[in-house]
Amino acid sequence: MFERVIFVPFDHLSLDHGALAAAHRETDLVVMVESERMLTGRPWNAERLFFMVSAARHFAALAEADGFTVRYVRAPTTLDGLNQVRQEFGDLPIVSAEPSSFRQSQQLTEFGVEFLENDFFLTSRADFALWAGKQKSYVMENFYRAQRVRLGILVTNGAPEGGRWNFDADNRLAPPKNYTWPGPLTHERDDIDREVEKLLSHTATTTWATTRAGALTQLAWFVEHHLAGFGPFEDAVPKDEWALHHSLLSPYLNVGLLHAHEVIAAVLDAYRDGRAPIQSVEAFVRQVIGWREYINGMYWFLGEDYRNLNGLQADRDLLPAFTDSTATQMNCVSSVVADIEKRAWVHHIPRLMVLSNLALVTGVNPQKFLDWMREQFVDASDWVMVPNVIGMATHADSGRLMTKPYAAGGAYLNRMTEFCGGCRFDPKKRVGDDACPFTTLYWDFLDRHRETFAKNHRMGQQLAGLNRLSDLPEVRVRAAEVLDELSAGRF
Repeated sequence: MFERVIFVPFDHLSLDHGALAAAHRETDLVVMVESERMLTGRPWNAERLFFMVSAARHFAALAEADGFTVRYVRAPTTLDGLNQVRQEFGDLPIVSAEPSSFRQSQQLTEFGVEFLENDFFLTSRADFALWAGKQKSYVMENFYRAQRVRLGILVTNGAPEGGRWNFDADNRLAPPKNYTWPGPLTHERDDIDREVEKLLSHTATTTWATTRAGALTQLAWFVEHHLAGFGPFEDAVPKDEWALHHSLLSPYLNVGLLHAHEVIAAVLDAYRDGRAPIQSVEAFVRQVIGWREYINGMYWFLGEDYRNLNGLQADRDLLPAFTDSTATQMNCVSSVVADIEKRAWVHHIPRLMVLSNLALVTGVNPQKFLDWMREQFVDASDWVMVPNVIGMATHADSGRLMTKPYAAGGAYLNRMTEFCGGCRFDPKKRVGDDACPFTTLYWDFLDRHRETFAKNHRMGQQLAGLNRLSDLPEVRVRAAEVLDELSAGRF
């Protein structure tokens, strides 16, 4: 009856892309495997796991309703599940779109799975490698501009609309005063959701849709209510508003429920209709066709061993503050981790300038921090987290991806967030019992790696500031105390 098996991983949930795009309902058997290893192999954030499993189960039902014969198998591992299918249907050829991680690629290759080109991105891996292979340095902005021209997005005769390629300088406003945020969309739960909640012993929030229809509703909600305001405040971190004008679309893009081309089309339609300014539209387009495509391309281009780099020789264990929001008195860290515990998500600035900054300046081992980030975030695919953590967050690649480390003291957090008000620590102080740990550790981090950063032309200003410190000996003493207290979960 069946001529081949179409294997659909949990991040290839599309009828129009991947291996299902050219599948035959009469002769292809669609197989999805819910592995016990995926559920219990790591300490996943329950909200993340709920989204992944429920979205997969909903997609299996959608594919079946669309006329496919679907086997949704529960097994100890993915390969055990595929073996179960072989035992039932014989040694049929197994076809899948290229997997999204090195590990799954190796496993499925060794199992004999045939791969089709992964078209869940606008840039193929081969095309990205052609671009990267010609570069002296892998500057995302250069890639982004080439993408704009190649895809014909916000360009006229090769020139950028609005007269500029990048409006980022206009989009760094601090949290606005007395501003009314529209608020995020909520999603109702159905029987499949409730089954997964029972399986995981977890009552899910209403934050994440688990269906294709819900993802499309989220896209429409963003375009109508948030796109216009997205740009100016995309880097702001208010104390009592977690979503701001962010789209919350990354989980759906990363599992296949939405595709970049339809997201960009919806945003451009709003721009052409005058419903959103160029500053916000360009900023969002840059995230989707620039940063997202760039990170995926660099993941494959840099190779499997990239994840193991540790150029700064950081060897500290993961701090208790990352795994328990009550394990620190730092308002910014405690608040951000609490949001992750609840929804498995915070936007890019808390990820980079609070969480990653803390890991960087305290010298947390980059692989341990990578594991934690990979486990906690609802949109945390391997291809997402490896370049972001190793290259951008912890500077573990010695500048191969980003030319300077993203370290910052309390002054930045005081300017761009509302966490410092009411915190027991003073962002203006670097020594003393009430000195902000970020301020202390920022200078100590520069001091510890002074020789390494002396070779970096982008670090000259920071090192000059370090050289002007009259209280550097006291900073070193205070930093040692802070690191001990943070490692013990008492700070």
